Amino acid sequence: MVFLRRTMLTRFMLLSAMLALFLFVSSFWLPQGGFRDCGSPWQPCLSFFAQTPEPPLVDGEWVELDKAPPLIEECPGQSFQARLLLQYLKSSLNEADDVLLEPYLQSWDQLLKFMESLGTMVSFFSQKVREKVVLIRELALEHSAKDHGKRGPFDRSRLQHGVYRSVRSMVKAELEEGVVNFSYRTDSGCRTLLRLHRSLLWLKLMLEGLTEGPDAQGRYKTPGELCRDAYKVALAPHHPWMLRQAAELVFLALPERRYFLQLVCVKSQQEATPIMRIIIHALKLVHMQTQLILAEHKMLELP
Repeated sequence: MVFLRRTMLTRFMLLSAMLALFLFVSSFWLPQGGFRDCGSPWQPCLSFFAQTPEPPLVDGEWVELDKAPPLIEECPGQSFQARLLLQYLKSSLNEADDVLLEPYLQSWDQLLKFMESLGTMVSFFSQKVREKVVLIRELALEHSAKDHGKRGPFDRSRLQHGVYRSVRSMVKAELEEGVVNFSYRTDSGCRTLLRLHRSLLWLKLMLEGLTEGPDAQGRYKTPGELCRDAYKVALAPHHPWMLRQAAELVFLALPERRYFLQLVCVKSQQEATPIMRIIIHALKLVHMQTQLILAEHKMLELP
């Protein structure tokens, strides 16, 4: 009995320490600096995480989204809906050479539901992503109020018709207004979008891993391993050392692979693969188009 009590106390203390650590470092999620901020004891430099550049967009790739499996249906009893995610991703690409912001943010509304369904530990991080989504919508509201002389509840039409209608229109407006700074942090939509852009790559790479087959020994990588591998490429180079250590603990707490299959309402890997691949393809196109616009204006390393 004494041994049992000690074991339970030890586990409780360990969990409390982990939660305290997450509370402390969660404010660093999607951090402000880039590679040039490394070199301190709190953020050692990374020399071993390199992201392979994506190939340029091919015109035919846009058409592929129209070939989405017709059987992506609403999944009853859960907040995340793969069907809606695909719908919003496709809608964000409705304008050539650009990304429409409101459907892009609606895609993030669904991705946040996906993240939050993975457990309490992940919610520490998803909350920071949610703040970025809210900030862009708030900036659109403020700009609309400035133009029309009033401020009211959020209205999607303000993103559909104002300067925050698309990524290109937002970049152009913020550069003209001088709210983007390339030397120090500002709460601009461009800088905020860059943080979301990096997280979109993380989720895309993780989902790609879920479509891969087993290794030579017949073993599938766990979702925790896949998330960690994707994190090292997409986010770790931009995060301080302490957050990278905390992220490792989050990945250990992720549910099993079959739980991810349930999120897209399938029962087997074979059923999930075609659905995930079309979602991944849409994520890829949105990410690549956003990347092109940010790179065009040298915004991929905004502080």
